[in-house]
Amino acid sequence: MEEKDENLWRVAQKRAKFKKHFAVYLVMNAFFWFLWYCTSGSNELMIFPWPVWPLMGWGIGIALQYFEAYHTDLGWSAEK
Repeated sequence: MEEKDENLWRVAQKRAKFKKHFAVYLVMNAFFWFLWYCTSGSNELMIFPWPVWPLMGWGIGIALQYFEAYHTDLGWSAEK
């Protein structure tokens, strides 16, 4: 029973970390887009939206963290 509680605690910690990191991801990417919008103006070099790169790169890490937190079956896990 104690082992099961320990596994549930690990899952809860992973999910809490994911939620915190996802919130930071949303806030920072909103800031990047706002910064790009404010600085692009009439500058022709700024036409391409550079916030796409951190959005995609960081998004891959967030997606991997999501799948680790919500789609791991602890019944067959080697961590048992």
